[in-house]
Amino acid sequence: MYIVSLDYFRPIAEVEALLPAHIAWLDRYFAADFFIAAGRKDPRTGGILLVREMERERLDALLAEDPFVAVAHYEVTKVDVTRAAERFAELKGI
Repeated sequence: MYIVSLDYFRPIAEVEALLPAHIAWLDRYFAADFFIAAGRKDPRTGGILLVREMERERLDALLAEDPFVAVAHYEVTKVDVTRAAERFAELKGI
């Protein structure tokens, strides 16, 4: 799985203007079962996205479609989850 950390580099007003399109992008890939979880950082300096295992090139292509590319930098970390609390056991191996 991948952890994608977004960090805004533009003012929050510009982020807000792109939010409806960003949410539509998230909805599309949650429906396709590619995304596991997403949320804002607190304080609101960006967000975090958990993504199922896929070829890195495919992930890069998906991220390039996000309207937030105009307002955020992305840091991608690949994680091989080998242990999880019982209620999160399905995260192992995805």
